[in-house]
Amino acid sequence: MAGQLIVSISGVCDRTFDDVTTFQARLQDRGVPASFLVAPRLKGGYRLDRDQATVDWLVARRAAGDAVVLHGFDEAATKKRRGEFATLQAHEANLRLMAADRILEHLGLRTRLFAAPGWNVSQGAVTALPRNGFRLLAGLSEIIDLVRGESVRSRVLGIGEGFLSEPWWCRTLVLSAERTARRGGIVRVAVAARHLRRPGPRQAMLDAVDLAMMHSCIPTVYEWRPRPALTDAA
Repeated sequence: MAGQLIVSISGVCDRTFDDVTTFQARLQDRGVPASFLVAPRLKGGYRLDRDQATVDWLVARRAAGDAVVLHGFDEAATKKRRGEFATLQAHEANLRLMAADRILEHLGLRTRLFAAPGWNVSQGAVTALPRNGFRLLAGLSEIIDLVRGESVRSRVLGIGEGFLSEPWWCRTLVLSAERTARRGGIVRVAVAARHLRRPGPRQAMLDAVDLAMMHSCIPTVYEWRPRPALTDAA
């Protein structure tokens, strides 16, 4: 049975825009869509609502079949190394989700998909997500349907944002992706955009994609689909 391939990119902003668009074009040449993990605010004072060029590009990419996934609210305000949503209680997670949701809605990028910064998410955040209309949680080791309460086990293989970027790790990522693909599993590879300017991490991502495709993995994105309503035969 064929597996699946999901490629995600985080940290898309004006500073990484050229590297991201170049990498996305390489994916497009292979027929592979991308899931863009988007946060309204990043370190260094970056604000997505002041970067219209990136917003317009993301809107166009989603219309073309890529996905937009909420990836936190304000990275700059987070001092904990585990990530913005790693230790939050439900109340505070709720406030941040509401704020981020309002901003993305205003920008035309509202999404019902969520992946926590660093892939670590607290139980409080898990509780707050469906209360704010989110339907899918992409976690470190599983993808959770928040509406149905179902999950699929699949671990993220990443470069940057909680993962290493050294050459030995890049090789490990490629080998792990191939092993998962060969078994017909879900290959989830993720890269922080700032690493795409470096030849090693960039090529490792492409190698992982190519090997997954060689083993007949079906390229897809993070998405939530309602089950088709049953029709009354009578």
